[in-house]
Amino acid sequence: MTSDDWWSVGEALERIGRLDRELCAFVDVWHAEASARARAVDRRLPLAGLPFAVKGPSGIRSYAARRLIAAGAVPVGSTAVPEAGTYWQTWGRGAHGRTVNPYRADRTPGGSSAGSAVAVAAGMVPLATGSDGAGSVRIPAAWCGVFGLRTTRGLLPSPDRTGLATAGVLARRVSLARLYLRWVLDGYEEVDRARTPVRATYSPDLGFARTDPAVEAVVRAAVDRLVAAGVVRLDGAPGSSLSLLDPRDTWPAVRGGSPPRTAGPGGGPGADVREENDRRLDAYFARTPLLLSPVTPNRPHGHEGPGPDVYSTALTWAFNLSGHPAASLPAGFTPDGCPVGLQLVTERGSDVSLLEIAGAAEEALPIVRP
Repeated sequence: MTSDDWWSVGEALERIGRLDRELCAFVDVWHAEASARARAVDRRLPLAGLPFAVKGPSGIRSYAARRLIAAGAVPVGSTAVPEAGTYWQTWGRGAHGRTVNPYRADRTPGGSSAGSAVAVAAGMVPLATGSDGAGSVRIPAAWCGVFGLRTTRGLLPSPDRTGLATAGVLARRVSLARLYLRWVLDGYEEVDRARTPVRATYSPDLGFARTDPAVEAVVRAAVDRLVAAGVVRLDGAPGSSLSLLDPRDTWPAVRGGSPPRTAGPGGGPGADVREENDRRLDAYFARTPLLLSPVTPNRPHGHEGPGPDVYSTALTWAFNLSGHPAASLPAGFTPDGCPVGLQLVTERGSDVSLLEIAGAAEEALPIVRP
């Protein structure tokens, strides 16, 4: 861990004061309380003095925030999320106004963990908590050029009774996300460094999405670099590819309370799609440990929304339905300066292994930022 990855609470508060009026990442900043915590923290604790941000006004009460504080980390503020009734749920509103993308102020940072992603991307904090019910960690991570992890369903406590939303983290580097999981997860067990090359397949569309050619080109180039670096080996065997059914109607049905896994009469809208996708994913991960895809089919859109029939969640919400862990790793930029994320998905419960694979991929994908 270097000084570029971990800085003091005082430095974090100074950066927030200097940058947040323009970026609007924070709802509230706890200057006095954070400074007092930093002075009083027990320096023997593993995360002593690490500044972090929490998602939304209630984030300080989350399980993850409490565990980070117990390990010595210091919360410095709560980050912006969409206001009630925001249809697209892809931007936030901070104390100073609408949250903007740190690379393109005319574009959204993604959401709903909007402010958390912007705070990390702009270097205000090294990491921030998030939650992911349809892509709410992975999408802003992709569009702000940072690392984001959504955890396996049930791995960490979640207030979402549908099971769609799980806890997650946004961080400047995979190593910080690894620290998060180590001190938040009970019974965390280290795994050996990922044995490379990891067998994987790459899908630009998961079988149904309409992916922007500029986004697909960035992600495909990143995958090719991982192959050239010996991090992954693409599986070209017959039957190795994965094609899912579009969950566009299934996710809202489950969110609305339809029975989550019952197929057939009385099973509720979309239940058959979910069950079939689970079957296909189970078969896929029984033979192949890693799935690669773009995080979103589109690049960051304007603050007015993506337009009709454009779903930024198209490539993410299938894994909220299935419960798999998934991560967004910076893949590069489109020619017009928009960040793009590479999605990595592994078997349920393999979150620690996913972070090891992501760490190896991160080393092979140094990103030149505009």
